[in-house]
Amino acid sequence: MKTLQSTFLLLLLVPLIKPAPPTQHDSRMTYDYGTDSFEETLFSQDFEDKYLDGKNIKEKETMVIPKEKSLQLQRDERATLPSPKKENDEMPTCLLCVCLSGSVYCEEVDIDAVPPLPKESAYLYARFNKIKKLTAKDFADIPNLRRLDFTGNLIEDIEDGTFSKLSLLEELTLAENQLLKLPVLPPKLTLFNAKYNKIKSRGIKANTFKKLNHLSFLYLDHNALESVPLNLPESLRIIHLQFNNITSITDDTFCKANDTRYIRDRIEEIRLEGNPIVLGKHPNSFICLKRLPVGSYF
Repeated sequence: MKTLQSTFLLLLLVPLIKPAPPTQHDSRMTYDYGTDSFEETLFSQDFEDKYLDGKNIKEKETMVIPKEKSLQLQRDERATLPSPKKENDEMPTCLLCVCLSGSVYCEEVDIDAVPPLPKESAYLYARFNKIKKLTAKDFADIPNLRRLDFTGNLIEDIEDGTFSKLSLLEELTLAENQLLKLPVLPPKLTLFNAKYNKIKSRGIKANTFKKLNHLSFLYLDHNALESVPLNLPESLRIIHLQFNNITSITDDTFCKANDTRYIRDRIEEIRLEGNPIVLGKHPNSFICLKRLPVGSYF
């Protein structure tokens, strides 16, 4: 009986008991937690992506920017560093010609003017080219020249001051050109060669050779001279005047008419063959010589 009453009471009370609804706080917390977790995951992925992208960008920047800086630095260095100096500052001449320890060989290279020379040049061989004129500027800054050879060019004119500053010049060869007259010659010449030109006697001044006290060899053969040049220096050993148009000679040409004791003992050879002159008609003209000139005596 007691059991039935207890059961009856329990049945009456059950409808009155309702389950408590879940608190919005807990639900919100759970939801918020879930949202935070989801956002944290998205943030994490986004962060990683951005981090990786940033890293990649950084890596690209570290690769590119220093390269540009390096290029800029190279450009700056190139701009600030002096360009390598050419040997003697006249390398083009030494490429066209051959330069060897003070000697410059410009033979048969079809140049029509004297090229810029290295300042230490002492010997220039410019044979068989097409040079037509020599000027003072050609050798103005080359004071050490000792030998010049322009054989076989087309030289018609030489300025008077061309050789004036070449105080060391000893040998000058102008053979086989088109010269009509001679320029002023430097004082220390020992050899002058102007054979095979078109030089006439009026193209040689009276004092051209007078002060050349070191001149030993004079070659003026195969020109158009009408007379032997005046005032030939005592130092001469060889005089070539063959094959010109020399028609006259005097007692003072090689000797001294007023000094019968005078002997010109340095002269070893005088050549006058090929000229329209009979040397036998001028016996007193060679009285001071140890050897008679080569030429026609009859």
